Amino acid sequence: MSYDWVSVLPPLLAIGLALWTRQVIVALFIGVWVGASLVTGNPASALLRVGDEYLVGALADNSHAAIILFTSILGGMVGILSRSGATEGVVHWLSKRIDSRRSGQVSTAGLGTIIFFDDYANTLLVGSTMRPLSDRLRISREKLAWLVDSTAAPVTTVAVISTWVGFEIGLIQDAMAQLQDGRAAYTFFLQSIPYSYYPLLTLLMVYLVAITGRDFGPMRAAEERALRTGKVLRDGARPANELPGRVEDPEDSDPAPPYLAGLPILAVILTTAAGLYFGGRKVALAEGISSPGIREILNHSDSFAVLSWAALIGALLAVFLVVATRRLSLVEALDGFLEGVKAMLIAVTILVLAWSLSAVCEKLGTADFLIEISRQALSARLLPVVMFTLAGAVSFATGTSWGTMAILMPLVYPLGADLPIAAGLDATTAQHIHLAAVSAVLAGAVFGDHCSPISDTTILSSLASGSDHVDHVRTQLPYALSVAGVSGVCGYLPVGFGVAPWISLLIGAAAVVGLVFGLGRTVSVAPDESDAR
Repeated sequence: MSYDWVSVLPPLLAIGLALWTRQVIVALFIGVWVGASLVTGNPASALLRVGDEYLVGALADNSHAAIILFTSILGGMVGILSRSGATEGVVHWLSKRIDSRRSGQVSTAGLGTIIFFDDYANTLLVGSTMRPLSDRLRISREKLAWLVDSTAAPVTTVAVISTWVGFEIGLIQDAMAQLQDGRAAYTFFLQSIPYSYYPLLTLLMVYLVAITGRDFGPMRAAEERALRTGKVLRDGARPANELPGRVEDPEDSDPAPPYLAGLPILAVILTTAAGLYFGGRKVALAEGISSPGIREILNHSDSFAVLSWAALIGALLAVFLVVATRRLSLVEALDGFLEGVKAMLIAVTILVLAWSLSAVCEKLGTADFLIEISRQALSARLLPVVMFTLAGAVSFATGTSWGTMAILMPLVYPLGADLPIAAGLDATTAQHIHLAAVSAVLAGAVFGDHCSPISDTTILSSLASGSDHVDHVRTQLPYALSVAGVSGVCGYLPVGFGVAPWISLLIGAAAVVGLVFGLGRTVSVAPDESDAR
């Protein structure tokens, strides 16, 4: 059955209601119900299908269950650290080294860049670790969520080694096999990185805003509120989670040693990295690859299982440390764990509804429809910018960057190889267009993911940072749209006419600097103080 324009109604309805009412759970539920009604043709039976098909299906998916498990256990670990005062110990240690809003934002961006191997681990670890310190420095939760969200996926998608890279290279390899292209997929991916305008320019904007303290749009209003009043959340905000604080002991004034929280967090990071490597290597060897390289290892690793292992080991280590150092009894530690798990309930609910909406969109053929209507704009020179726009639209509407990549890559790779040659373009320009078109799919998927309130990484950023989810989307949207506009005009459009990527990156970087200094203003303590303060 062809649904045409109706297929985009459920995601647009959910997104519009979420931004208008700021009730994201209600908006998502209505979106799923309307989509199910379109599929079944009966609103009454559709309500039943929401429960027994879409919600159950979202929970039954192995990768979804692993994400919920990882999120819940990691929340439990953070709950233990919060209750025992270990988080305060880290904040106390960091506060001696990070004593300003600028250094706090730069440090958050730096941590987000360092943890490059997985976006989920990046988001949850950086957000939950830096949140107490950013609160103390009067950095708004909206700004923290943006810093976390805008480093996680952009870094992971262009990193030489990451869970995303393994997935992306696998898609490229499959597309190459269809064309009997004998080139190495990993080499092709590395060559495409300079064309990743949106991720690279997003990282530039993150560091520019963090260093200069200049903000614009709703983000500036949020930062002014936090600095002037100390309210890191707006009045009436509903944070995605609010982890429990420490139960104070009046006789215990000494801060917890930083290793009490540092070791469990380090254990999560090392377990994730080691699990990806050794787990992927084991599977690759079992499939007959005698000497697997990093690409083969990452392509065969089960990132969702590894994240579950990492969260479990981190939580167990946290229990052991707080009990061994007598910060908490075993019963108190388990109570803290359960409080942390319960704090994740709102975010998990949002995730399940977002996955259900994605399943509805798949049945309605939302992505297929968006691809079909874009075919009329497919010309060789416009291919990169059209693919960037299309990938952003599909990712925004469906809330999944990986799904967008998987849908578009089999179409884009052969188009990028054939269209420039058919148009009679020279070999250099044709190569630019091919690499840029493939990179545009990956970058556009990240862009749409950033803007979409139904995206799992956007939801997890709100969760880890303790931000109101709709507030996070509203404040992040102007920044994401600005960088996307610069990427399209200065990058993906010129490359179709043979402009080298390094020239586009320089022009794009200059444009981003102009945006930050032209639109951005520093936040002052009092309304009458100079913006140049």
